[in-house]
Amino acid sequence: MSWDFETEPEFQAQLDWADAFVREEVEPLDLLWDGLQFTPPDENLRRVLDPLKKEVRRHGLWATHLGPELGGAGHGQVKLCLLNEILGRSSWAPIVFGCQAPDTGNAEILAHYGTPEQKDRFLRPLLDGEIFSCYSMTEPQAGADPKMFETRAVRDGDDWVVNGWKYFSSNAKTAAFFIVMAVTDPDADPYKGMSMFLVPAETPGIDIVRNVALAGEPQAEGSHALVHYEDVRVPADAVLGGEGQAFAIAQTRLGGGRIHHAMRTIGLAGKAFDMMCERALSRETQGTVLADKQFVQGYIADSYAQLTQFRLAVLHTAWSIDKHNDYRKVRKDISMIKTQLPVVLHDIAHRAIQVHGALGVSNEMPLFRMLLGASVLGLADGPTEVHKVTVARQVLRDHRASDDLWPSGHLPKRLAAARAKYAEFLPDEGASR
Repeated sequence: MSWDFETEPEFQAQLDWADAFVREEVEPLDLLWDGLQFTPPDENLRRVLDPLKKEVRRHGLWATHLGPELGGAGHGQVKLCLLNEILGRSSWAPIVFGCQAPDTGNAEILAHYGTPEQKDRFLRPLLDGEIFSCYSMTEPQAGADPKMFETRAVRDGDDWVVNGWKYFSSNAKTAAFFIVMAVTDPDADPYKGMSMFLVPAETPGIDIVRNVALAGEPQAEGSHALVHYEDVRVPADAVLGGEGQAFAIAQTRLGGGRIHHAMRTIGLAGKAFDMMCERALSRETQGTVLADKQFVQGYIADSYAQLTQFRLAVLHTAWSIDKHNDYRKVRKDISMIKTQLPVVLHDIAHRAIQVHGALGVSNEMPLFRMLLGASVLGLADGPTEVHKVTVARQVLRDHRASDDLWPSGHLPKRLAAARAKYAEFLPDEGASR
């Protein structure tokens, strides 16, 4: 079996183009139109975005996670990881390349479970970046624990009627449709009693009570909504994937979302790392540059090690998904990298802030925003603590308890076994005395 850490020359050429394109053409959008990433573009912004998206398509890198039947290249997770490392540096880049969250996961659900009419109305414009979507799952009292969800959907003739509250429903204020998880059979197992509904944004009864801003953001710019669904009526075909299938669909969707967050985190943490190294080589104090100080050298060495280890773990997980074509078989590793991504981003961003000094905590550098982003990523698609429990349970399935009083690694026990195995080659202990 051969090992190869190189990317084939043809795809590497595409990555090299994407790297220069994002740096020169896309990253300036982050400075000029920050906060508009999930707002349908006006005519002025469209004149900027359309040529960029056209260029991405021309290079065969548009929505590469999708198959050709949906306009993508059908690249596997490894190639997507290598591309997402680049796109993670810019908040606009995933949109320009047609792979922004949460729309990628919602598009996957629609592609698999939507009716032809739903695909025509929502999937195509979603893939083209003309509309945006909202995944409305977590609840105020329950967080992400589906066993405590209270939002109900009740059958009424040919329709379903949805009632309940959802919290932190991202991009609700600009979404063209919502994917809502609701309890449809309260007497069933919680993991089999919920269904997913496609709800157009204009459906009567949807009340966006308030848009919650992240810490440090102006409240008016909040994009994570508290939503009240009051007698929201949708037709029977609004159920996606069949009644009672919400949890299974959610795990497939979230599995992809979690590793995609990790892929982009590599790029974002790498950006903070590059800033730290540049500052260390540029800033002088007490007669020498910061790069000569051992504390700073320690920061750089620790950050390089963390980022390299994390990147290899993400790439291996992506390779495993491509191999098995089943997120569930790679659940342990997906949860593992999900627990590590906020730690890696936090640690590297924090060290970069320290190296930049007062400038690092100012709004003239993006580092403190990255630090906040690490906390957000520690909660997105499931809290870190929950994923650590998943990792531990999955790991322990591959181990067994000792069937003896002493652990299998107990040295006297192992020594006795070794002596018994090679007794004929050992001197007689009685004769030696």
